[in-house]
Amino acid sequence: MKAYYDLHMHTCLSPCSEEEMTPNNVVNMSMIKGLDVIAITDHNSVKNCEAAMEVGKKRQVIVIPGMELQTLEDVHLICLFRDLKTTNEFAEFIDEKKLKIPNKAEKYGHQFILDANDEIIGEDPYLLITSANISVEVAFKKVRDIGGFIFPAHIDRASNSLVSNLGFIPDDLTIKYVEVSTNPSSDKILANEKYDKYIKLRNSDAHTLEKISERINYIEVDELSIDSIFNSLFKKEG
Repeated sequence: MKAYYDLHMHTCLSPCSEEEMTPNNVVNMSMIKGLDVIAITDHNSVKNCEAAMEVGKKRQVIVIPGMELQTLEDVHLICLFRDLKTTNEFAEFIDEKKLKIPNKAEKYGHQFILDANDEIIGEDPYLLITSANISVEVAFKKVRDIGGFIFPAHIDRASNSLVSNLGFIPDDLTIKYVEVSTNPSSDKILANEKYDKYIKLRNSDAHTLEKISERINYIEVDELSIDSIFNSLFKKEG
């Protein structure tokens, strides 16, 4: 069966995201658009994943907890996990490697932590859109070692991508999946034969509700569950 997805979107925890991106708004818009599975991937943090997962259970939308990690090379990687326990363990690992730069909300935006009722229960005091002291290579190894799924974000973009920042996709990382933006201009990547060996995931990287993906991109799964989705992704990766 087909699981229609958007595996890269932000909540109002990310300072560059609109404050309308609350757990309920994100999940409800995903449901309206007909998505079966979404991933919450805020910058360098997972603190709104639990609330979104709780809302997702009520709306029958599968919510995968994750993070958009920014490495020391300024490369963005999407890190996804099967459960909150593993997600939080990874977040603790990354917290030790993040720069503790106080956020200036008036300049960069608020970093709100919400509950499942969209009530503000906190605000991350440190700027999340900075590079953590972890390399791309170490990040891939760490995520895989704890059973997570990782892929480079928006490889077609001119900044914060594996291709733009390193100039190539390292073979020793044994990368099978890459993310390509939903912009029409990203079709140039698909036409380049050197990327033929990669499976392309099309995600929205939504920072506003209207940018969340439509019911277009899908993964073939045995059933609609996080385990089945991961099993399908890992099967193709292997």
